[in-house]
Amino acid sequence: MIGAAVVLLALSWRSLREDGRWSRARLAAAAGFGIATAAMNLTFYLAIERLDLGKGVAIEFIGPILVAALRTRTARNGVALVAAVAGVVVLTGVEVDREPLGLVYIFLASAMWALYIVLGSRVARVTRGAAGLGVGLAIGAVAIAPFGLADAGTVLASPRLLALCVLVGTLSNVVGYGIDQFTLRRIPVRRFSLLLALLPVTATVFGFAFLDQTPSRIDLLGIVLVLLGVAIQQRETIAT
Repeated sequence: MIGAAVVLLALSWRSLREDGRWSRARLAAAAGFGIATAAMNLTFYLAIERLDLGKGVAIEFIGPILVAALRTRTARNGVALVAAVAGVVVLTGVEVDREPLGLVYIFLASAMWALYIVLGSRVARVTRGAAGLGVGLAIGAVAIAPFGLADAGTVLASPRLLALCVLVGTLSNVVGYGIDQFTLRRIPVRRFSLLLALLPVTATVFGFAFLDQTPSRIDLLGIVLVLLGVAIQQRETIAT
């Protein structure tokens, strides 16, 4: 994440210079967003060390769908939330005895994902370009730096590992979160939350294709229930 922050700050240097001194409100928004993003990444990676990728993303998705449901309080949203929660219950029931710590991490990641959406929308509105994202990620990287100190020496001693870390940070943070910021400036938070609907599906496909993680029937049932909640929410969005 430090590498991603450096890349973003370099790309947004002109915007930072033109904006001049940041107000406390803008800095606080960027800091809150960056810390939430860093915590989301940290807890998610800790979770998928213990859970299958598709299952983890499906459980984590309860955060975005809750944000979407709370933004439009209708009967349809209530049904959508019930379906999504049922899916999460099915998925967590499979893991509660086998990987309880993984579940703790993924629920923390889910909460941070919800904060990422809400605070990311605020940062997108009050900053230009990638400046807010760069400042936020820099603060977030500092906040979680103590968790990576044990392995920092190994990475810093290897130019190859250091280059790979910067590459991964650029692809996963600069590109992904940069697109999110671009999108959040143009659509409501509720609709953005629903656009994330394909993530449990793509995570399951990638886990199967590249990580040899074959979902069971009960896993697929839980994922389908989460996506059913998303589909119901999507119909509400289209109707309004």
